[in-house]
Amino acid sequence: MESMKMLDANCEWIQGCEKLYWAKLNQINMVRDLDNLFDQNSEAALALGFKSGIRATCKMIHILASRNMNHIAVRLILYLVRTYHGQDSSTLLLDTFLDTCKERRVLKTVYSILVDSYIKEGMLKIALEASYKGRLFEIFPSAAVCNSLLQALLQSNQSDLAWDFLEEMQSRGIGMNASVISLFINDYCIKGDISSAWKLVVEMKNYGIKADMVAYSIIVHHLCRMSWLKEATCLLFKILQMGFFLDSVVINSVIDGYCKVGNLGKAIRILSMCNLPLNNFLYNSFLTKLCRDHNMSDASKLFLEMPEVGLRPDCFNYTTMIQGYSKAGDTKRILQYFGKMLKSGNRPSTTTYTVLIDVNCQIEDMGMAEHMFQIMIKDGLVPDVVVCNTLIQLYGKKGCLHKVFKLLGLMTTVNISPDIITYNTIIHSLMRNGFVTEARDILDELVQRGFSPDVVTFTSVIDGFSKRGNFEEAFLVWSSMSEVPVQPDIITCSALLSGYCRARRMEEANALFRKMLDAGLRPDLILYNTLIHGLCKIGCVEDACYLVNMMVQGDIYPNNVTHRALILGFEKKRFGNPAETAHSKLQKILAKNGIYVGDDAYLSMVH
Repeated sequence: MESMKMLDANCEWIQGCEKLYWAKLNQINMVRDLDNLFDQNSEAALALGFKSGIRATCKMIHILASRNMNHIAVRLILYLVRTYHGQDSSTLLLDTFLDTCKERRVLKTVYSILVDSYIKEGMLKIALEASYKGRLFEIFPSAAVCNSLLQALLQSNQSDLAWDFLEEMQSRGIGMNASVISLFINDYCIKGDISSAWKLVVEMKNYGIKADMVAYSIIVHHLCRMSWLKEATCLLFKILQMGFFLDSVVINSVIDGYCKVGNLGKAIRILSMCNLPLNNFLYNSFLTKLCRDHNMSDASKLFLEMPEVGLRPDCFNYTTMIQGYSKAGDTKRILQYFGKMLKSGNRPSTTTYTVLIDVNCQIEDMGMAEHMFQIMIKDGLVPDVVVCNTLIQLYGKKGCLHKVFKLLGLMTTVNISPDIITYNTIIHSLMRNGFVTEARDILDELVQRGFSPDVVTFTSVIDGFSKRGNFEEAFLVWSSMSEVPVQPDIITCSALLSGYCRARRMEEANALFRKMLDAGLRPDLILYNTLIHGLCKIGCVEDACYLVNMMVQGDIYPNNVTHRALILGFEKKRFGNPAETAHSKLQKILAKNGIYVGDDAYLSMVH
């Protein structure tokens, strides 16, 4: 430290507990001085965490990497990646690293960390560009980083780019292995393309690779997820014939698959044939099936049987039982199993608390839901977005909007990213409590930040403005959907149409209805009834009957709401017996379209 203080007379050093900052420092001199200092004193690598110019920071990263202090170099590279994230950031950083590096070995290490940092930050395009730019310096990311990039590309549905990069890896001398091929096998399976996944397994020998148990397990697992259990079972025995040792993972997948489709007998036979010892996962498969069928009596017996066969129920087993009783609405049993879980020494998981909070939200016990949430946090568990969304929905129902935004702030603090359900729930809560403008402001902010609101988000805001008769704002929101772009659906149309009908602005309602038909949207019974009722309220029974006829032609049949709307219309027209007239008119429309029903059948249909 004394040596560093003497580096430059113009430098102002301010020493803190963990970080050093400097000012008035020329970057070129700093890089030169760091080189000289490091040559004299290897402990200079301990001078960390400063915020400086890019060249000085890059030089410090090289020093750290040369002293095998990569864990700290990673933090500084992440800082650079987040600071310089523009279009040409990879070129800027690569050029600077190359310019400030003495050892090629260190440059390769730093380069791999840089590409990995782009991957971790979700900047896959820049990570890919940086990988290809390595050709200019005759360097390439490490095999581990390449595998991470392949996996990230496949997960982001960019399989074509992943295959291209795999070819680049081969051309740079990184040979393929079973783990790399398994990434592509898994990608095909996720997309439901089992035949291509199997073809790739068969072709592995063309690359000089022998398919391993992992590759086969992936296909078995996805066959079970798709309920292709016959095929999964055949493959299971084929693997056995090939001389592989069947591990518990692949057998568990098949047994769990049979349990999910309710074929417990087949699951038990496979279990016996494979002579697999019972474990907690297998018990959980059977428990899940019984709980899903609301057979809590048998589930409870099976759960109590576990200690008798030498198994100690774990967190997943207890959570499955709690979830089963939550679906049955048995709060007493839920608390009993939760108490047993705590006494047994099992630490509840996030899923456990999610179920408990959801149960209390369903019965609108806000106090207990909040209590469980606080216990969850005290236990050191970070709540997920599902838990937060459940609480936000309850707060919205209760009108506690201050709690909604307090929880939203907490989510930001603990790095829980709100999803579209979060924002839809908040917007809906604002709308139901009369804060229509505020809901619109949140929608606008989402669009400005690049978040993609869905049709539900827009529909909530449109419905709010429409119910309050503010059709100008409602139509502006409607128009803004094309900019995102989001296609309005039947519910969106109904939200605006019902507003027009309530306000007796049937001309605009009809115009919107025609636009909807032109856009290829098919009206449902609710939408037809909304328009029919609107027309009947102003006495336009002929137009209403025309819509009934259109509705029947589209295989949508009138019900009691349609019937009551026509009665209202004929009352407006001062018919002597409006109910009988509506009844007769509907039967004529049905007969016109080849549907002949008697009075009893008609009454049954409309009700």
